[in-house]
Amino acid sequence: MRIYNTLTQQKEKFIPIEENKIRMYVCGPTVYNYIHIGNARPVIFFDVVRRYFEYIGYEVNYVSNFTDVDDKIIKKAIEEGKSSTDISERYIKEFKKDMEALNVLPASYHPKATEEIDDMIEMIVSLIDKGHAYEKNGTVYFRTRSFDEYGKLSKKKIDDLESGARIAVSDEKDDPLDFVLWKPKKEGEPYWTSPWGDGRPGWHIECSVMSSKYLGDKIDIHGGGEDLIFPHHENEIAQSEAASGEPFARYWMHNAFINIDNKKMSKSEGNFFTVREICEEYPGQVIRFFMLNAHYRSPLNFSRNLIEAAKNSLTRIITSVSQLEHLLDGDTLKKGELTDEEKTIISEADILVDKFNSAMEDDFNTADAIAAIFELVKLANINCSVESGRKLVEYMKNKISSLCDILGIRVEQDEEILPDEIERLIEERQDARKNRDFAKADQIRDALLDKGIVLEDTREGVRWKRK
Repeated sequence: MRIYNTLTQQKEKFIPIEENKIRMYVCGPTVYNYIHIGNARPVIFFDVVRRYFEYIGYEVNYVSNFTDVDDKIIKKAIEEGKSSTDISERYIKEFKKDMEALNVLPASYHPKATEEIDDMIEMIVSLIDKGHAYEKNGTVYFRTRSFDEYGKLSKKKIDDLESGARIAVSDEKDDPLDFVLWKPKKEGEPYWTSPWGDGRPGWHIECSVMSSKYLGDKIDIHGGGEDLIFPHHENEIAQSEAASGEPFARYWMHNAFINIDNKKMSKSEGNFFTVREICEEYPGQVIRFFMLNAHYRSPLNFSRNLIEAAKNSLTRIITSVSQLEHLLDGDTLKKGELTDEEKTIISEADILVDKFNSAMEDDFNTADAIAAIFELVKLANINCSVESGRKLVEYMKNKISSLCDILGIRVEQDEEILPDEIERLIEERQDARKNRDFAKADQIRDALLDKGIVLEDTREGVRWKRK
C-alpha cells in the first residue's frame, strides 16, 4: 500500500509502527451547529480508510474528538440563553444522527475536550518545564522558535511567517508567532482551575493531548481537511514533539475542499448547506457515494446535477444487487457445480476485485475502486439470469455487496410497504393482463406512473420501484 504523505509531499509505502495494528487520529467537529457538507468529506473518507484497513486484516484504533468548548459554542450559548454544555451535547447528538445517515461507523473513541482538561494542563506544565512555553498574566503561550522544525508540515518558513505577522501594541507575547496554550477566563464563559489561574485551553492543545492519551506519543496516521494543515496541525506537531521528544505521526493525510457550483462555500454567497438539509432531499447513501466518486485529494464540486448523477449511478448498483437477490429468492436457478463457462465468469470477476483492491492500495483511490464495482455490476447483469447456476449468482451478489461494504455503501433496498390503494391497482392490472384487457392494464400502469410507481414485467412476475 502507498499513501500520499503531506509531510513529505509524496506517496510512500505504508509501514505501520506496530505489525497488524494501526493508530489513527482524525480531527473531529466543533459542536456548535449542524455539520455542513464540507465537514462530511473527511468524516466519510477516513471512515473508508478505517474500513479498508480492517478489511485487509489490521486492528484499527481510530480516535476522533469533539471540540466541545470554543468561542463559537460560547457565543451560541449566550444567544440562546443556554449553557455551553447544553449546546455542545445537543449538537453531538445531531452529529451522530448525521453520521448514521451517512453510514459512518463510530470511532473507537470520541473524546470530548472538556473531559480531558487535566491532561491538557499536565502537558502545558511539561512544555513550560522544558522551556517550550511561558506564562504572561494568566495566558500560556507556546514558544514557536523553540521548536526547530516548525513549518515542516506546511512547508512554511518561520522567517516568512514573521514578516507577515502583525502584533498588537498590547500583545504580551515574546514573539508574534507564539500561540496560545491556555487563556484566562472571561465573564460568563466556562472555565477550569489551573496553575495559571482560572481559564480554558487553546484549541491546538486539545488534539495533541487526546491523541497521546488514546493512541500513544507516536501514531501511524493523522488526518483531516487541508484547511487544518496550518496552523492547527503544524502547531500540533510542535506541541506533541516538544513534549514527548518523539516524532508525532508517520503519515499525514488531508482531503481537499468542496466547492458549491464551482464556488467556495460560504454563508455570504448563499451556497452554504448542512448535511441535514441535503438529507431532506437525498438519502445519506447518495451523499456518501457522491463524495467517494472523486479522489480525496482532488477538489470536489457539489451541484444538484452532479448529485443527481450520483443518485442514478448508485441506483444502478442497488438495482443489480436487488435483481441478483430476486433470482436467489426464486426456484429457477440451477443447482450443482459451476460450469466451465461460469468458472470463466468468476475468473473475470476476480480480476475486477483485484482491480478494486489495487485502486484502494494506491492512496485510497475510491473513484477507480467504484469504477471496478461498475464493471462487476455489468458482468453480473450480462451473465446472471433465471437460467444461471445458483453458485454463480451467489458469488456475484456477494462480491458486489462486499466491495460496496468496504466503501460503506449500503446496497440493500429498504423494504417499503405500499399504500393499500397502490397495492390494489397493481392487483387490478395483473387481473387485466390475465384477462387480456391490455388497454386497461396500460391505463393502470400510466396511473401508477403518475403516482411515482414504475412497474416492470419480468419472467418472475411484476416488480415495482419508485420513479
